[in-house]
Amino acid sequence: MKVFLVAGELSGDRLGGALMAGLRSLEPEVVFAGVGGPLMAEQGLESLFPMDELSVMGIAEVLPKYRHLLKRMHQTAQAVLEMQPDVLITIDSPDFGLRVAKEVKKASDIRTVHYVAPSVWAWRPKRADKMAKVIDQVLALLPFEPPYMERAGVRCDFVGHPVVDEPVASAAEVEAFRARHGLGDAPLMVALPGSRASEVNRLAATFGDVAARVKLEVPDLRVVVPAAAPVAGLVSEITAEWPTPPLVLDPRGMTPGEALDEKRAAFAAGDVALAASGTVSLELAASSTPTVIAYDMSWLSWQIMSRAALIDTVTLVNLVTDTRLIPEFLGPAFKPEDIAPAVVNVLRAPEAQKDVMALTMERLGKGQEAPGLRAAKAVLDGLG
Repeated sequence: MKVFLVAGELSGDRLGGALMAGLRSLEPEVVFAGVGGPLMAEQGLESLFPMDELSVMGIAEVLPKYRHLLKRMHQTAQAVLEMQPDVLITIDSPDFGLRVAKEVKKASDIRTVHYVAPSVWAWRPKRADKMAKVIDQVLALLPFEPPYMERAGVRCDFVGHPVVDEPVASAAEVEAFRARHGLGDAPLMVALPGSRASEVNRLAATFGDVAARVKLEVPDLRVVVPAAAPVAGLVSEITAEWPTPPLVLDPRGMTPGEALDEKRAAFAAGDVALAASGTVSLELAASSTPTVIAYDMSWLSWQIMSRAALIDTVTLVNLVTDTRLIPEFLGPAFKPEDIAPAVVNVLRAPEAQKDVMALTMERLGKGQEAPGLRAAKAVLDGLG
C-alpha cells in the first residue's frame, strides 16, 4: 500500500504522525511519501522539501511568497502522479493541499482524503462545495462538522481530536520542571506567540508588554515561552527585549519527543496562558491551563476575515462547549492595556475555565479509541 501525505504546519505534522502510526499498525507494509515535519519523519516520511516553507498565514503574508508556493504546489502534485499512491491525504493547510489535490484529480483518479474539515461553520461556507469537486473523503476533528460536509456530497468521518490522546504532564513532571528551571512555586504565565515567523513578528512584542503589565499586579510572576523549533531563534531574539525577561524553552538540540515533553510540562505548570489563536488552545485545555487568547493580523486580512465570519468566537473550547469563558482579543482588540487585566482576572479565578476545558476533552473523544487509529481505519474503509 502506498500513501502520499501533505502537511504544511506543526499541527498538521502531529496529525500526520499519528495517522501514519495508525496506518502502519493496520498495514505494516505501507510505504509513505510526501511533505511533513519531524513527527512524520519519525514514522518514516522523507519530506519532499522542508515543511516550514508552507507555514505562512494571512492574505497579506502569503502574497509575497505566492510564486514560490505555486512552484512547490506543482512539484508536489507531480510527485504524487509519479508515485501513483493508493491515496493522497492532504492535512490541514487547505489553500496548499487542495490545490495539490485539484491538480492530481485533473490527471488521475487517485483517491483523495483531506484531514481536518474546513471551518465552513465559521466562514466561507461554499468551501464545502468546492472541496467536494476534488476530495473524496474528509476526516473531521470536531463532532459537529460531518453534516456540513455531507450536505455538499462528501463522505465525512468524525475521528476525534488528537489532543485527547496526547500525554499530559503529571504532578511529578511539573514539580521536576519547576525545579529544573528554578521556578519554585511562583505564579507562572505561559506565553505562546505562535509557531510561524509571521505570527511571532506580529504578536511577540505585545505579549512582552502584557507580561510586564501583569507583573505589576503579580510581582512574583514568572514567564515561560515554549518556542516552536522553526521560530526558536526569532523568539529568543524578540523576547530578549521584553521588559520582563522570560524563560525561553528552545527545542533545538532536543529530539521531537523531548521537546514535546518539555512543552507539556510547561503547559501543566502554568497558572495562566496567553496564547495565539489556534490548535494550541486545545493543548492548553488538555492540561487544564486557564487561558486568554490574543491574535493580530494585517489590516487587510482582518477586514476580509472579520466581514466573512459566521461566528463570534474563534476559540475551540468556546465553540465545542457553546460557552464564551475563554477571553479573546483579536484584531483591533489586540491591545496590551486590555489583555493584561484579563490575564490577571483569569489567573485569580481559574475554576470556571477548568470545568469547560474538561467538557471539551470529553466531547472531542477522550477515553475512546485513539484518533490517529480511528483516522487510519476511516481511510482504509474509504479505500474499501
